[in-house]
Amino acid sequence: MEQIGFESVRTNDIPLAEQVAAQISELIVEKRLTSEDKLPNEFELASMLNVGRGTIREAVKLLVARNVLIIRRGKGTYIAHHPGEISDPLGFAYFPDQLQLGFDLLEVRLNLEPWIARVAAERATDEEIAVMNQNCRTVEQDILSGKNHLPNDTEFHISIANCMHNLVAPKLIPIITYSVGLFGSLNGNTLLSETIVGHRAIADAISAHDPDQAEKSMRTHIEQNLDELKAIRQELLEST
Repeated sequence: MEQIGFESVRTNDIPLAEQVAAQISELIVEKRLTSEDKLPNEFELASMLNVGRGTIREAVKLLVARNVLIIRRGKGTYIAHHPGEISDPLGFAYFPDQLQLGFDLLEVRLNLEPWIARVAAERATDEEIAVMNQNCRTVEQDILSGKNHLPNDTEFHISIANCMHNLVAPKLIPIITYSVGLFGSLNGNTLLSETIVGHRAIADAISAHDPDQAEKSMRTHIEQNLDELKAIRQELLEST
């Protein structure tokens, strides 16, 4: 295994495992590793970074906890699908009023996602459009077969953000992903047919590189969710 040159300098002020975790992260970036790539084993990493295997294990544990690495039993350690992204980095689950949170998240999405869809329609490559359309079809199949579509619904929205070629936009995805899951739990997944139609309209507009229609379709999709939340709140008020 070749030696990797790291610019960072170790310091006694930071625990060794933390420093090694940072160096492994640098390796991932430097080598452009993805979720398809397996991390070198303990022996190789220990040799590359000139530390003991115990330190490597501690560093790997830190990176697994941060969703940078995942351990596949019997296969080894791989790069996470979305390195560094955790399911709820903003702590939304701890907000006491989840219904109000749903409204606030949709308010942000209403100002964010139509813009994302517009830029995606302007910049998407053929390969990115193919991934987006596959995600769209998967959501449709999940809904029609009675499966939980929310994980793939999230992937659909992520694939749109990836079409932007903007380094920051995908990092805003936790706002969208938590909102998708929360909305599904609040409304009991009642807008299933509307989801199919809405997603297809968005995907078709982006595929056609039509920014105006992409923005309009995304806005309509989110406004439908907002109207449904308003109906839920009204029902709760009437029942009290």
